[in-house]
Amino acid sequence: MDLVKSMMIAASGLKAQGGRMRVIAENMANAGSTAKTPDGEPYRRKIPTFASELDRAAGVERVKIGKIERDAGAFGERYEPGHPAANEQGYVKTSNVNTMIESIDMGQAQRGYEANLNVINTSRRMLNATIDLLRR
Repeated sequence: MDLVKSMMIAASGLKAQGGRMRVIAENMANAGSTAKTPDGEPYRRKIPTFASELDRAAGVERVKIGKIERDAGAFGERYEPGHPAANEQGYVKTSNVNTMIESIDMGQAQRGYEANLNVINTSRRMLNATIDLLRR
């Protein structure tokens, strides 16, 4: 039944958006990190990707979290000469996470999650209405 398939696809979207939110939360939690040594690197932002996956048994194409990439962007620097990871000029490398971007990404992931949840709820109501009609 097509409504069941739509629910399966939307459920995969829920799982994928949930994974995206997990990665975003990890980025935000590590936004203030610094390198541990003068030559070290702080936390590098992660970027989740999506991939499609064919479910041959159900005959649907689902979405899933694909490879989680590392953002190759430059690290920030903060002047803090007393820090153990400060270089000779007194600068410490800071994470390349921008919390403003992460907040926007989180909002988009949340809206995607809610849209998939609405598909499941609508499909469920339609299935229940169909069952009710068949009972009469």
